[in-house]
Amino acid sequence: MDEFEIIRRLFTPDKTSDSVIIGVGDDGAILRPDAGRDLVAVVDTMVSGVHFPEDLNPADIGFRAVAVNVSDIAAMGGRPRWMTLALTLDNADQDWLEELSSGIASAASAFGVELVGGDITRGSEFVISVQITGDVEPSLVMTRRGASPGDSIYVSGSPGDAALGLSLIQSGDTQLAGSEYLIGRFNRPDARLQLGQAIAPVASAAIDLSDGLYADLGKLLAASGVAGVIELNDIPLSDALLRAVDRTDALRYALGGGDDYELCITASGASVIGIGEHLKTPVTKIGRVLEGQGLSCTLGGEAYDYRDDGYRHFH
Repeated sequence: MDEFEIIRRLFTPDKTSDSVIIGVGDDGAILRPDAGRDLVAVVDTMVSGVHFPEDLNPADIGFRAVAVNVSDIAAMGGRPRWMTLALTLDNADQDWLEELSSGIASAASAFGVELVGGDITRGSEFVISVQITGDVEPSLVMTRRGASPGDSIYVSGSPGDAALGLSLIQSGDTQLAGSEYLIGRFNRPDARLQLGQAIAPVASAAIDLSDGLYADLGKLLAASGVAGVIELNDIPLSDALLRAVDRTDALRYALGGGDDYELCITASGASVIGIGEHLKTPVTKIGRVLEGQGLSCTLGGEAYDYRDDGYRHFH
């Protein structure tokens, strides 16, 4: 198959909503946003061997590429609407591409986003880029810049699982207790879309966790011009993580592992916990926002020396 046949057979939706005036098959997409909503646009590029193992199941690659973008939309309190897809392929194996497209379609269905265009080219390695345009109520946009001293710091879910899952994939140690759950947390991240929309009225700031809890929370605090402290004993750790490694290593994965795509939130009240309970998405208070600069940690109330700048390209 050439690139046009690949697009026609695997990446052209059977139907689109009324918001898509022109979708796949023209020079560009024409889209109609709802009145009174602002647009929010995000994009992520994933390179084989850098962002995921080269032998990862292609359906998981496709799902993951969509989910990590939806997570960015969730962190801003938005709703994903339309997606464009760019692929660089080192070969055009039909079975592999069919699995990839099934993973993309599965994520699109799960998160309510429509594929409206894209591009395919040949290159020396596999690269997938997904761009999502969403919309958001203007008065409810969450950014990284709104945290204030006195706010509490919260995190959804259980950070650290995906990082250990990736480690198990890379080591081939898939028989470890809880490995299926942990690997699944890396392969198929659950972007916290409903939570992001529900907490937007009460949150002061939010960020999704792609580079690790410590590094990403540090970015939020820096953007807000404030400091923060987190109590390590309050970080929620999954049973699977604690069965697989000791607590010290579990905290290391939770603080610095990345790839969780949970939400880290600041808010002045505890209502975000109740919102999480209503959505059956655990939300845990782990710290507080302070005056000053930087992020510090305590363990049992005592100062704990920790630093992690997160993953950086070209660093």
